[in-house]
Amino acid sequence: MGLVMKTSQICAVLCVFTLPLVGPVMGQLLPNAVMDDDYVVTDAAEVRLGQLLFYDAILSGNQNISCATCHHPTLGTADGVSLSIGDGGIGLGVNRVVDPNNPPKERIPRNAPALFNLGASEFTVMFHDGRLEADPAHPSGLRSPMDADMVQGFTTVLSAQTMFPVLSRDEMAGSYRENDIALAVRQGRIAGTDGAWNLLSRRVAVVPDYAIMFAEVYPHVNVPEDIAFTDISNALAAFMAFEWRSDTSPFDAHLRGQTDLTGAALAGMDLFYGDAGCVACHSGAFQTDHDFHVMGVPQIGPGKSATFEDHHRDEGRFRVTGNADDLYAFRTPSLRNVALTGPYGHAGGHSDLMAFVVDHGNPVAALTRFDRTQVVLPAFEVEDFSVMDDPSQVAAIADAVLFDPVILSAGDVIKIVAFLQSLTDPVLKLGRLGIPSSVPSGLPLP
Repeated sequence: MGLVMKTSQICAVLCVFTLPLVGPVMGQLLPNAVMDDDYVVTDAAEVRLGQLLFYDAILSGNQNISCATCHHPTLGTADGVSLSIGDGGIGLGVNRVVDPNNPPKERIPRNAPALFNLGASEFTVMFHDGRLEADPAHPSGLRSPMDADMVQGFTTVLSAQTMFPVLSRDEMAGSYRENDIALAVRQGRIAGTDGAWNLLSRRVAVVPDYAIMFAEVYPHVNVPEDIAFTDISNALAAFMAFEWRSDTSPFDAHLRGQTDLTGAALAGMDLFYGDAGCVACHSGAFQTDHDFHVMGVPQIGPGKSATFEDHHRDEGRFRVTGNADDLYAFRTPSLRNVALTGPYGHAGGHSDLMAFVVDHGNPVAALTRFDRTQVVLPAFEVEDFSVMDDPSQVAAIADAVLFDPVILSAGDVIKIVAFLQSLTDPVLKLGRLGIPSSVPSGLPLP
C-alpha cells in the first residue's frame, strides 16, 4: 500500500497516536524473536487436505463461495474491501459485485480479518468481538455462542472458528429458500445427524478424492460416513496455521540479529516501542495483547444485531459480555503484514494505512471529520452510513473513548508507517503452498 497522504495533508489534522507513554524507549520493549515452539505442529497430509477445502466452494450452502473468497492470498488473506459481499456476490475483492439474480440481504457486517500467524499458540481468542475463546474449564475446551450445540473434537480455537461462517446467511450459508444447509440453520438444526454441520460433512464425504484423503489423514475415518465437521475444521486449521505462518519479515530479521532495520523504519520502531506508546496495546511477538479496547473507529454498514433488532450499531465486545465498559470495544488486531491487509478497523473505515494511523490516535476528533472516500465498498443498494449520519450515535462512540492522545509530528507518523511496513513478510505474499489448480468437488476456484 502506498503512502497516499502527503505530509501537508497530515499536518492539516491533529497528528496524534494512541495511549499514554509506557515503559522505556529505544527498543527496550521489543519482543523476543518468534520461535518454532510458538506454533502448533502441523502434518503435511492434513495441511494439503485443508488447502483443498479452503478453496472449495463445497462448504457453502449454494456451493458458490469458499473460505478463500473473503480470505484470498492475493489480497493479504482478506478481500481488499471494507465490508465483504458473501453469498449473493460474483467476483473477487474490489471487483466483486452483487449477483442481480440472487442479491444478498446485507453486506457482511465486519471487515474480513487477516489470517497471519493464527497457528501460533497465543491466539486463543477469535473474531473482532472475541465471541469464541479457548476455555479449559468448558467440556469442549471452548467458550462460544453455540452453547449446547457446541460439539467436541476441534483441535484448536482456530479450528472451531470455521463453524461460524458456514452457518451465516450472508457469509456462506445463503437463504433458507435456496439450500438444505441454510434451511437447517433457519430451523435451528446445527449439530446432530440432521444438523447443518453434518449435512456439510455428508457433501464432502461423497466426493471420492475427499473420502480417500480423510481416511489417510484421520485414523478414526474408516468409511466416508465417519467424516465429521470437526475433521473438516481441523484440516482447515492445519492449513491456515501452516500456510500463513509469518515470521520472516525485515522486523523478524532485526529481532534475530540477522539484518538491522535502518532509516525511517528503525526510527518508527523506536517510536512504536517507546514514546508513541503503541506497544500499550500492540505488544508481544505479533503486536497484539489479544485484549479489547475502545478506539472509536467509524461504524459503517449493517452493524451487528439480532433478528428482532433494527439498528446498524456494532457494540463490539459488549454483545458478548453485557458489560457496559465493553461498549464499542474490539479486539486488538495483530499488525503482521498490516500494509497488505487494508481497509482497517472493524468495519473497514480506512483504506489508507497512514490515514488510519493519523485518525487512530485522536478518534474523537477524527469522527467529526470522517472521510468517506476512505471506504471501499462494492456497489450495493443498502444503507451504509446511517450511524455516521446520526450525531447521537457518533457521540456515543466518542464518549466511550477514555484514553488521552499522544501528540506526534507528521514526520513521526511517516516513521511509524515505515516501521509497520517492515512487518511485511515477502515469503507470505501468496502463501507457502499457494492456490491449488483445482479442487476435488470440481467447483470453480475463487
